[in-house]
Amino acid sequence: MGRAGLRTALTAAVAALLLAGCTGTTGPDRGTDASEPAPVASVPPSDDGTPDDSEPDGGTSDDGAPDDGTPDPTASATETAAGPPFAADTRPDTAEPTGEGETFLSVTDVRVARHDGYDRVVFDLDGTGSGRPGWRVEYVDEATDDGSGHAVQVDGDAILRVSLSGTAAPTDSGVEEFSGDRIEPEDTESVDEVVYRYWFEGYTTAFLGVDEGERPFRVFLLENPTRVVVDVQH
Repeated sequence: MGRAGLRTALTAAVAALLLAGCTGTTGPDRGTDASEPAPVASVPPSDDGTPDDSEPDGGTSDDGAPDDGTPDPTASATETAAGPPFAADTRPDTAEPTGEGETFLSVTDVRVARHDGYDRVVFDLDGTGSGRPGWRVEYVDEATDDGSGHAVQVDGDAILRVSLSGTAAPTDSGVEEFSGDRIEPEDTESVDEVVYRYWFEGYTTAFLGVDEGERPFRVFLLENPTRVVVDVQH
């Protein structure tokens, strides 16, 4: 090879290396390992040493009933459990379900509340089996229903799609599915609206309307009872 040909080959190699370095800036999904189950968050203990992740002030709920650690189905998402740190980006977050074929869970309630630095959305699940749900949570350009593909109206500047895997129809889980459709919280900062779109072929989907564009978020699992928590940073 002559000098001109060698110079051309070296130039092409350098250009290829530079191009490779400039691509893939978004990186892979968080938790893309197919064998990685849902992360379970720690629950702060109460004064008597037992887990307490329901009412922040403890003792009684808003209606005066004793607080036994189980969230009131009509209450807001007042769980105080600490989740993983917020990511520095808005990449999708995924986790694989466990106990497929033996665990049948349905979403029974969806609750929203403002916390210090973030808004929290909690999906309560119940049913049969000892497995855990999985999820894929990601920002999408538009909200559409599974199966039909029909557009879903969601208030907000960005749309965060929550797809819970390892869920089942109420006829299989033995519990009544959450009957709500739209939740419009009054005192949240990041989450404008939650639109629940029910179970379809193994997945339960909801859309979170996020104010002022895409914001960092985190997803984790709480147990006893089973809950999937989505926090959207302020």
